[in-house]
Amino acid sequence: MLDSIYFQLFLLVLLYFSLFFLIAVLKKDNSIVDIGWGLGYVYTANMALYLTNDYNLRSFIITFIVTIWGLRLSYHIFKRNLGKGEDYRYAKWRESWDNFYLKSFLRIFMLQGVLLFIISTPIIKIIASSYQSLKIIDFIGLLLWGIGFAFEAVGDKQLREFKSLDESEKDGHIMKKGVWKYTRHPNYFGDALVWWGFYTIALAVSGGWMFIFSPILMTYLLRYVSGVPLLEKRYADDEEYQKYAKKTNIFFPWFPKK
Repeated sequence: MLDSIYFQLFLLVLLYFSLFFLIAVLKKDNSIVDIGWGLGYVYTANMALYLTNDYNLRSFIITFIVTIWGLRLSYHIFKRNLGKGEDYRYAKWRESWDNFYLKSFLRIFMLQGVLLFIISTPIIKIIASSYQSLKIIDFIGLLLWGIGFAFEAVGDKQLREFKSLDESEKDGHIMKKGVWKYTRHPNYFGDALVWWGFYTIALAVSGGWMFIFSPILMTYLLRYVSGVPLLEKRYADDEEYQKYAKKTNIFFPWFPKK
């Protein structure tokens, strides 16, 4: 039964990203996949709940917090990208790739589908497991999720408000206040902590400990692949950012250096 749920959800996730690929082709904008990323977790969790048909308290809790996190993330990206055209990364690939549509389908949409499914497995495990009463570890996981969600949401909100200010109201062009005072990437740190929260809840079910690869993979992607490195590279020659970087931790929050 459990193996069948994983297989069904894997196929459903690939179908989901295939639909996003068709939308991207029609819009001529592969940036749509970034909106689909957060929504994909919402879709996967809710489909897992539907397929298992086991509506217990822990399943409801994990589905609810995944839904809150995923909807907020996708809405944030939708608002950020609205009216700005295709993201520069995808636009660059559009110009340089031969067999662009085939490579886009495989390297962008299917790759993200596979990654999303792998990362989602502890969530599926929680939902598909037989119910036992909530444990202390559940509440620890919820606490980690809450702290991570706050870092991510507050960081995005503070940066959005900073960018909306007139130049005369800003202290330079780099956001250095609020949670950005303690880490250069509070949104990515928060995102990683959210997934450690999900995994901690998975520890409450039998065999949940085996899914530790999920938060490790997400943290690795955010810290070393698709998150932090791209922005650090973008500001490598920015003098104000480099001064900010000397005082502020790159990922884990801590007090700024003097």
